[in-house]
This record gives sequence, structure tokens and C-alpha cells, in this order.
Amino acid sequence: MSGRSILKRIDWLSVFIYFALVLIGWINIYSSTFIDEQSSIFNIGTRYGKQLFFIGVSLVAIVIILALEVNFYERFSSIFYLLSMVSLIGLFVFGKTIAGATSWYDLGFFNLQPSELAKVATALALAKYLSDIQTDIKRRKDQFYALLIILVPAILIIPQPDPGSALVFFAMIFVIFREGLPLYYLVIILSLILVFIITLMFGTVWLIIGLALMIILIYALKRKSLKIPVVPLSLISVAVILFSLSVNFVFNNVFEQRHRDRFGLWLRLEKDPKKLEQIRKSIGYNTYQSEKAIESGGFFGKGFLEGTRTKGDFVPEQDTDYIFSTVGEEWGFLGTATVIILFTVLFLRLISLAERQKNAFARMYGYGVISILLIHYFINIGMVIGLLPTIGIPLPFFSYGGSGLLFFTILLFIFLRLDTNRLKESF
Repeated sequence: MSGRSILKRIDWLSVFIYFALVLIGWINIYSSTFIDEQSSIFNIGTRYGKQLFFIGVSLVAIVIILALEVNFYERFSSIFYLLSMVSLIGLFVFGKTIAGATSWYDLGFFNLQPSELAKVATALALAKYLSDIQTDIKRRKDQFYALLIILVPAILIIPQPDPGSALVFFAMIFVIFREGLPLYYLVIILSLILVFIITLMFGTVWLIIGLALMIILIYALKRKSLKIPVVPLSLISVAVILFSLSVNFVFNNVFEQRHRDRFGLWLRLEKDPKKLEQIRKSIGYNTYQSEKAIESGGFFGKGFLEGTRTKGDFVPEQDTDYIFSTVGEEWGFLGTATVIILFTVLFLRLISLAERQKNAFARMYGYGVISILLIHYFINIGMVIGLLPTIGIPLPFFSYGGSGLLFFTILLFIFLRLDTNRLKESF
């Protein structure tokens, strides 16, 4: 396909939203890090200058991605995956520790985070495997290998420790659900999350009491019409109790204190309102200040470079994980609503693009892209406004970070390149 044909067939709505998000993100990075009026926007000694440089690098990456033959990504997906796993393993020897996590390679000019590369590679590898088996993934063997593709990078990332990045990989399970994984797996996952939360909030003893009452109630109300085998129900109950016991062990021995504090704040484990407010101002300082910054912006915001909390450096990591608070303070409700609308339209558009693919690999990769971007968006916004615990996940195309911007760009534009051949069932 010629360059002119690619440009004609590429989805320009997605491209427009991408550039809009990158531009708005850079403006807010500039605002949150701006100090010296004499400094040029091209000064790579500043964060906004370095981000501008990586915007340029991302543009070069887009040109290369669109220029490559569309079958290149499917053909070499397994190699990309293996190389990304090697890069994750190499962190245990050559990794650089930043903010308590050994998640980067120091390349001099910038730090490369291989987990970002692994997200792209895992989405490609999962799409390749699922498209190759040509089945509704009903066989346990196929399910196991598909889940293994997701689990391997997550397992390598957790010990860094970087649970936030590891969580992103689990979002790709929804790709497998889209391709026919039985829904009872989703029920199991949601049940485990519920047991995890109940255990932390009330303890294993109360969980056992609640489980027993639920079983008694089921048999009391439907003993004539509902026949539930005793043995499977007993095994499920035992499994739930064992998982609940493991939650306490993992929470107290595997999680670091900062993670325990964040979950404790999120679940409001402290019942005293005064102590809870003190905890919010200490352990939950970032989120507390972020909420105050957004609240102070009102409807119209304080204006570009006029955010007093932004200028006062009240919110830590305001150009990275908490950049949405800058939008809220300086651009107000109108600004935050605009960003949310742009992301929402992008997600809906990508779903539409994925569903119209005749090629199975392109469709599955498209859903991998959606899963990765959506969980980043959902957790980051939820974290900034206090609905979710602080995990440390950037906002795609928006937060400061060269590796993040580059690989989010690669992730998206590979799919847009595949979409240019959407009428073909095979590449």
C-alpha cells in the first residue's frame, strides 16, 4: 500500500484526538513545571523541553510505523515479546532505582522503562496467539497459554516493585473474554476482588460468618427447587476462606508499608473521622492536595499559569501521575470535561475500529490497545480525584515521561496502521 493510500485510509478522528491530548498534556506539563520566563520551550534541560523532544521522537515513530508493511507486526510479534521479557529480566541486574522501584534503564539522556515496551509486545503476542489457534478459546490448554502470555510480564514487574504497571497487564484478560473465554472466569475474578476488600475491611472471621449465613439462607429459601451439590459448595467455601487468609498474609508481608497505607486510606479502615482526616493529610497527601487543587479551579478555572497550588508546588508529581489536577485548577470543570470527552470519544472510536476488522489479529490487538489505555485512564483519573488508591499510573499521551509517550504512541498507531488494511481477512 502506498503512502498516499495509507494517509487516505487512516482513521483521522483517532489521529486528531491523539494530537489534541498530546498538545493539551504538554501545555499542562509546561504550566506545572514552568519557572524561568527566559527559558526556551526547546530547552531540554526543562521537563517541558524534554517532553517536546519526545513528541518529536514520537512523530518519527509514527512515520516509521505507517511506512512498515502491515504484516510486519504480526510476523515478528513473538520476537518482540521475547525481547521485552529479556529487557524486564535485565532490570534485576542493570536496572536503575527511582522512587523505590527498579523499573528503568539509565541511558544517559533519558530513562527507559521496559514495562512500557512490554505492554505493546504483550498485546501483539496475545493477538498473535489467539488468532493462530482459530478457536473460541474453550479448551483449557488454550486458556492457560493465553493467560500465561499476560502473567509472565506481570510476574516479572511485581518484584521491582511496580504493582501499578503489573495491574495493567491483567486488563488484557478482557481481550480473551472478547474472544470467547467463559464468563464464569470473570465472576471468579470479581469474587476474589470482593473477598479481598471484605477481608481487609472486616477480617476473615466476619467473612466466614457471612459465608455461612449466605449458605444457610440459600438452602432455607430454595431447598425444594434448588439442588446444589454439597461437596462442590464446600470446596468453594474452603477455597474462599483460604484465599481470605492469604490476603492478610500478602497484605502484611508482601505489600510495602506505603501500599498498605494507601489501601487503608482508600477503604477507610480508620473509623475515627478526626484520625482519618489526619491520615488523608499525611499518607494521602498527594490525593488530598490534588482534590483541593481541582476543587479550587471551579467551573472556568484560574487560567493558564495562574494556578496558585500548581505554582506553589502543593501537589507532588503534578506533571506525571497527578497532571489531571493541573487541568482542574487552571482550566476548571470545562477543562476536565474536555479531557474526559476526548478520551471517551477515543475509546468509543477504537471499539468501533476493532469491531469492523475482518482480520482476527487486528481485531484482537485493537482490544488489547483499548484495555491498556482504558485501565490507565480509569485508574489515573480515579486516583487523582480520590476514588481509587494511589497506584502510580500515568495518564496516556498526557503525563510527563518519554518512555510512556513513545510507547503509548507506538501502541496506538500500530493499530491504526492495521486498520488501514481492515478489508483484508489476512495480511
